[in-house]
Amino acid sequence: MHIWTVHAPPEAEPDAAPGVTPAEAMPGTTPARPPRPPVLLREAFSWAAFLFGPLWFLWHRMWLVLVIYLAVAVLVATLLPEQAAPYAAFALQFLVGFHARDLRRWTLERRGWRLAAIVAAPDEDAAWGRLLAQRPGLARTAALA
Repeated sequence: MHIWTVHAPPEAEPDAAPGVTPAEAMPGTTPARPPRPPVLLREAFSWAAFLFGPLWFLWHRMWLVLVIYLAVAVLVATLLPEQAAPYAAFALQFLVGFHARDLRRWTLERRGWRLAAIVAAPDEDAAWGRLLAQRPGLARTAALA
């Protein structure tokens, strides 16, 4: 069994009418953005972030985390002795692998996403099934995306 955190997207902009689809929007107004589905994040070590840290940050649009990562990498390369730098760089990648999902949660929270639920399931499909059974209101946004 794995643990998944479910993050709901930020509320619609105040000027957008709730439940109005772009086809129903009045002429001359900006159509409302279609609702985004929730994001499921598994509590686990991220091998992709461990192996491809900066690319993983770019893929998930984690700009601030990428800048902090690069600053720490530069500090490790410049301040540590030449013999210790490879071990410190490996330790940094190891920490990135362990904390990648937490950093992604932090980034989502900074962007206005909120923790909607915590789900225990053996795989992602089962997690979606349990989530939609527990929170049917999220089913509408997940089905529209």
